[in-house]
Amino acid sequence: MNEVGVSTQKRVTVLVPSMLRGDCDGASRIDLDVDQPATLGDLLAALANRHPRLERRVRDEQGGLRRYVNVYVDGEESRRRDGLATPLRDGSEVHIVPSVAGG
Repeated sequence: MNEVGVSTQKRVTVLVPSMLRGDCDGASRIDLDVDQPATLGDLLAALANRHPRLERRVRDEQGGLRRYVNVYVDGEESRRRDGLATPLRDGSEVHIVPSVAGG
């Protein structure tokens, strides 16, 4: 909270697909508080503190999004917006969608 009692954090929900739930104690959704102004990169850093195995499945060694993982912020694919700099609002929903290959 700031000096006048207004929260300086945003609550963001991460929706986790079933194939990644083993990396976050079985959670299908994770609610995180992130400081304002918040970006997707800030959210993933907060996620790394709470669920490092899940974060490693989403981000590569350089901190970028893995090629085979799509991340949607409020229904829009983050790469078509500002990537890790995509802004988040209070109440944003972030969907993690790993690519599925097969034949």
